[in-house]
Amino acid sequence: MTEHVNSYYAASANKHAPYPTLTEQLECDVCVIGAGYTGLSSALHLVEKGYKVVVLEAARVGFGASGRNGGQIVNSYSRDIDTIEANCPPDQARLLGSMLFEGGQIIRERIKRYNIQCDLQEGGVFAAETEKQLHELKSQYARWQKWGNDQLELLDAKGVREVVASDRYVGALLDKSGGHIHPLNLALGEAEAIRMQGGQIFEQSAVTSITPGQPALVKTAKGAVKARFVVVAGNAYLGNLVPELASKSMPCGTQVIATEVLGEERARSLLPQNYCLEDCNYLLDYYRTSGDHRLLYGGGVVYGARDPADIERLIIPKMLKTFPQLADVKVEYTWTGNFLLTLSRLPQFGRIGPNIYYMQGYSGHGVTCTHLAGKLLSEVLSGQAERFDAFAKLPHYPFPGGRLFRIPFTAAGAAWYTLRDRLGV
Repeated sequence: MTEHVNSYYAASANKHAPYPTLTEQLECDVCVIGAGYTGLSSALHLVEKGYKVVVLEAARVGFGASGRNGGQIVNSYSRDIDTIEANCPPDQARLLGSMLFEGGQIIRERIKRYNIQCDLQEGGVFAAETEKQLHELKSQYARWQKWGNDQLELLDAKGVREVVASDRYVGALLDKSGGHIHPLNLALGEAEAIRMQGGQIFEQSAVTSITPGQPALVKTAKGAVKARFVVVAGNAYLGNLVPELASKSMPCGTQVIATEVLGEERARSLLPQNYCLEDCNYLLDYYRTSGDHRLLYGGGVVYGARDPADIERLIIPKMLKTFPQLADVKVEYTWTGNFLLTLSRLPQFGRIGPNIYYMQGYSGHGVTCTHLAGKLLSEVLSGQAERFDAFAKLPHYPFPGGRLFRIPFTAAGAAWYTLRDRLGV
């Protein structure tokens, strides 16, 4: 997919020097493919443990979803712990439940340790449009409290109006351990931390082949890396480099707009506590304000990662349904980015042979889970596999109809769930 150059994040990124292109033959302990959050988190945890790490990025650091997402720190996974408890053995469910909130903690630790300037703001809201959704949020509140999140507050219709100036919602769940960040600046800060710790990052260095072996050989157009271990972290931008991964996942696109600068007073009139918010619909809306007081609003899914021609037409009606008071506001930035969807909507971790590892398919919940993934990868390479294997044991299936029909089948299913959302059933 071509990059939307009109990304607010790219326009407001912290100043940084580009990384070189690989043009030589290198040897290292771990070669990481992809400089998004999965790859960056893996590399940073590994260099902190003393591993010699090389990161290969086809485009630029944070080019994919890591540098284009909604910037929301959302806890748990795309399917919550109740689904996991219903379908996994108790010991596996216990391990996965114990990690529900760890990703956000890792992000905050990285920001603090390396002084990453990425506009961190605390607090996230899940907003219900129907009584059925509010009932589900009450169940989520109880589940998350059970697994150790004591920073939750249920909001009634009056309470939700105090955190968002919209008439759409009947209630909400406030998670004070959620929050939001400038996602590209977080990625750039983590990349700089890797460099400072002795890791090497190469941009414009797309991997053309991976040859298994001990060591494995990873080739690019102009160079190669021999590595004891390989970490495949390309997610929705991996293409067909590893065919066995492509059949069990599907790239999807999501669209975001950024308004003109509203000013602090008007921005706070929309979201008085500066929380981020997402609704509870199957194809959800999500929004927040930026460090320079714009409204960033995203929503919808384009299955198969097709690049929509008119993002404003898709997103502005959603924004105005939530905030009709913004009818006079101009949109200055529009962009799209890909995330990787799995049929189960749970992430896919695993091994290919003895020394090639992969983590992918966060299904829209990647900001926190990618950071957890990197920590677990560093654990498994250090001989502690229990937590990584709790994810690796999750079953994953190919999409019905294979690669040819997975898009229409999935879109039809989404249409059904969207209809249910509208009917409140």
